[in-house]
Amino acid sequence: MKVLLIFNHAPYDGTDLTWNGLRLADKLVDAGNEVRLFLMNEAVDMAREACIPPEGYDQDLTGMLKALMARGVTVRVCGTCMARCGIYKNQPYLEGTQSTMPALAEWVGDSDKIVSF
Repeated sequence: MKVLLIFNHAPYDGTDLTWNGLRLADKLVDAGNEVRLFLMNEAVDMAREACIPPEGYDQDLTGMLKALMARGVTVRVCGTCMARCGIYKNQPYLEGTQSTMPALAEWVGDSDKIVSF
């Protein structure tokens, strides 16, 4: 099954929303699904090395994202959001992640399941 997870929230927004989404992605891969992640809005920060856990937070969300990429999960970041969103403006993104809204539209049409976080 092809599963698309769309992330919109800042990685460390005071909730576990992003962490739970990444955990779900990991379990979907474990179950043999093709998993793709698209980062939009403030979620773009997750694809930046500058995004580190705040003091007292025990999960490295960018590290989790990179581990998913190492397992074959394709991660794309909205190019417009890269320029407009996130608190780490002018910090580089993980290589090969820039994408577009037309690419997201294609993924939506090509996915069996879509979950938004």
